[in-house]
Amino acid sequence: MSRYAEPMTRLIDELKKLPGIGNKSAQRLAFHILRSSDRDAEALAAAVRDVKANLRLCSVCNNITDVDPCTYCSNSARNQRLVCVVEEPTNIAAIEKTRHFNGVYHVLHGSISPLHGIGPEQLRISNLVRRVEAGQLDEVILATNPTVEGEATAVYLLGELKRPGLKITRIAMGIPVGSDIEYTDEVTMLKAMEGRREL
Repeated sequence: MSRYAEPMTRLIDELKKLPGIGNKSAQRLAFHILRSSDRDAEALAAAVRDVKANLRLCSVCNNITDVDPCTYCSNSARNQRLVCVVEEPTNIAAIEKTRHFNGVYHVLHGSISPLHGIGPEQLRISNLVRRVEAGQLDEVILATNPTVEGEATAVYLLGELKRPGLKITRIAMGIPVGSDIEYTDEVTMLKAMEGRREL
């Protein structure tokens, strides 16, 4: 039998479904919502409903958007012939923070992970292949994560996308700025040595 009234138990159970939210965090959030004003609670509920009702995937790049095509794909000031492939929509913000990339994106919504039952067919690759086949691209940058899954995805995409005249590049990986070489693992060190450039 639950220690809480049924509406509170139901709210806690729903909050636990969110990634990274365990039982204790869900309880804290539920009690915060309970203590908040009716106006704040309604604003939260309305924001959740609005996200579900008004957001969708861009038909060109699969980014989450409220307009189709998204603001990146429809921006004529951006280089539409340069595509950066990322695993998740959240990766775009990290690239945009650099203020040095002026191309467009393609979001896979995951990476190849046989252990988790995710193969290429579960990723959003087909519209990227169509863009390549249409000859609309000069370069594709594979910016998948530097993990086993990210590497497997990059290798798979290289095989699927390789065409004469299309440049396919991979983001550099290696030792993070501000870290100490002494504490770098062998895979990171290997990638740093392979990705070295002339000064």
